[in-house]
Amino acid sequence: QVQLVESGGGLVQAGGSLRLACAASGSIFRFNVMGWYRQAPGNQRELVASISSGGMTNYADSVKGRFTISRDNAKNTVYLQMNSLKPEDTRVYYCNYLVVGNQYWGQGTQVTVSS
Repeated sequence: QVQLVESGGGLVQAGGSLRLACAASGSIFRFNVMGWYRQAPGNQRELVASISSGGMTNYADSVKGRFTISRDNAKNTVYLQMNSLKPEDTRVYYCNYLVVGNQYWGQGTQVTVSS
């Protein structure tokens, strides 16, 4: 089992920045992909960004150039730096930990961007 604890959500004005963090603990696998998804009420959860244990990244088109994902493998922690936030970025953001044959989710953290 892997436990994920998220932090860093909150309320920010449009154009502002937030940094999310997600720390993994438990049965950590050497090869994994950690990422962030987001979900609005009534909508499907969508990928925001992901990063492999080797450092390969992937971003949704809607956040390219504004968001940066990074990780500290020694701390089993993934970060999402969100700049130039827009009201449409308002979602619950979920941390994801993906290994072969299984995946785990954090509890979610609310990000609200006011106009």
